[in-house]
Amino acid sequence: MASSETAAAAGQRTRGLAPFLRSQMRNIAPFLTLICLSAFFAFASPSFATIDNLGNILTQVSVTGIIAVGLTFVILCAEIDLSIASIANVTGIAVAYFTLQESYVNIANIPLPGVVAILLSILLCAALGLVNALGLTVIGIPSFIMTLAMMQIAAGISALLVRGQIAYKVPGLVTTLGSGSIGGIPWIVIVAAVMLLGGHLVLTYTRFGRYVYMVGGNREAAEYSGLNVKLILGSVMIISAVCSGIGGMLGVAHFGSAQQNEFDTYLLDSIAAVVVGGTSLFGGRGGIGNTIVGLFVLGVLNNGLDHVNIDSFLKILIRGVILLVALIINVYAQRLREKAAD
Repeated sequence: MASSETAAAAGQRTRGLAPFLRSQMRNIAPFLTLICLSAFFAFASPSFATIDNLGNILTQVSVTGIIAVGLTFVILCAEIDLSIASIANVTGIAVAYFTLQESYVNIANIPLPGVVAILLSILLCAALGLVNALGLTVIGIPSFIMTLAMMQIAAGISALLVRGQIAYKVPGLVTTLGSGSIGGIPWIVIVAAVMLLGGHLVLTYTRFGRYVYMVGGNREAAEYSGLNVKLILGSVMIISAVCSGIGGMLGVAHFGSAQQNEFDTYLLDSIAAVVVGGTSLFGGRGGIGNTIVGLFVLGVLNNGLDHVNIDSFLKILIRGVILLVALIINVYAQRLREKAAD
């Protein structure tokens, strides 16, 4: 009798655990992926699991992390921003354009004091984000199309500013934050950590953060409750552009040059970091914590593949497969959520 009761209780726990695991698949899968990748590369390469290499991984994902902060806000609202890489690029080029270059740099730029150059560059990326916001909320252009157009506009501005040339110098503050360090810790890692923490605090503990989740979770209900949905959507587009601009400025200092198409790969990397981490493309689920996990998955993957000398073309394929798996899990998790709601 006792054994049958024990078996029944165990069966109930199992039945209760299965729905929980299915509902949390979007959050659990990235952690399992990170653990498996870390274990595999640590076994495959003795130089992978070291403190120095952890520092390398953190540095490598810093620019992506800064850009991904703003993109997380956008995706939580069930929107997308395809202009992040181009805005990062044009902002990095702008801050160099407003900085005095060496005589051998053939760019007809406008040298200004460092603080002014930084402020103008921030204003530029914010203005581009504002155009995205107005297109989305006032005109009603879908974010996919609006930001696709902005991607071309920002790329065109970049081309006009540098005209195929390469600029190298940026203001001292940007140089320090992008390529300097303190106590052996790169400043760019610290900036990325501060921005990720700030984004998490805003989304978790502020009214604006709750509104972002409300808009992404159920836009109609948010409108019926009196929430200014257009203001929230416009705000997240501007936040995304400013985060991209900051990432672009520090990235130029980190890479040592400002040139066209320098940030093209960061569009896919940033989207992958947010989605692979478990933030729902359908909005309302996820957050900065998920983005951090996604950043580590991509960082460990890219760094680990370099340690085991995988062909660079195969590396791109593997990243694409992992993104595809993350998208499948994302869609499956959404279907489970809708099924549970029914």
